[in-house]
Amino acid sequence: MDLNGQLRASILAQHLPYPSTSFLNSLITARSPPPPLPSLVATAKARLLAADITNSTLINAASLQSLPPDADSPESRERRLPRPVHVQILDVENISLSRWEQVEEMEAVARGETTRGREVVRVTAEDDDNPETQQRPTAGGANTRTASKKATHRLVVQDCKGVKLYALELKRIDGISVGKTQIGEKMLLKAGTVLARGVVLLEPEKCVLLGGKIEAWQKTWADGRLARLKDEIGQNEQQQQAS
Repeated sequence: MDLNGQLRASILAQHLPYPSTSFLNSLITARSPPPPLPSLVATAKARLLAADITNSTLINAASLQSLPPDADSPESRERRLPRPVHVQILDVENISLSRWEQVEEMEAVARGETTRGREVVRVTAEDDDNPETQQRPTAGGANTRTASKKATHRLVVQDCKGVKLYALELKRIDGISVGKTQIGEKMLLKAGTVLARGVVLLEPEKCVLLGGKIEAWQKTWADGRLARLKDEIGQNEQQQQAS
């Protein structure tokens, strides 16, 4: 197998979106001799995960599967995806929290903080990668892993044709949370994933979080989400005062 074929096979083995031939050729011919295969794969992965799957020339659009034509209809019957579908995440919300709690959560994330029981700690990349830190109980008797299992998140996801759907955690998925899930992050919905009345029902065994983000989308979302939450709170307070 030539280098182009090896690179493509390595990318697909990681469940990444199908790369275009022109993209692979550009990576291979950028240097002479070409970089080692692991280096090429790492570069390809980073760029594919930062691409918009609806219009990027890095991706072979003809090889991507889309959601069923009426998947976004609230009248559509429950069905299962017949084949795997790549989507990108456009929104994430912890619907188990009140609006005020969501504001506090987002402000804490912006400061690089999270809450463990009654203790507020600053989160670093080292903490995220350290299982002992994640599991350590606090004076309040809680820890981050236990607390996160109680959350339910709702996402907005988009397929390669631009179709947008809500996606709801049917079972808790550890990789999904506000501050951890990035806007533009890629996800593979496996064959057998359930769609019901325009909503994707997410289960850990039926989806693969691939990572990545689109920087411009992430900043716009973070700024806009916080403003919308505060606006909704203000409107609710006005309605309560009026009544």
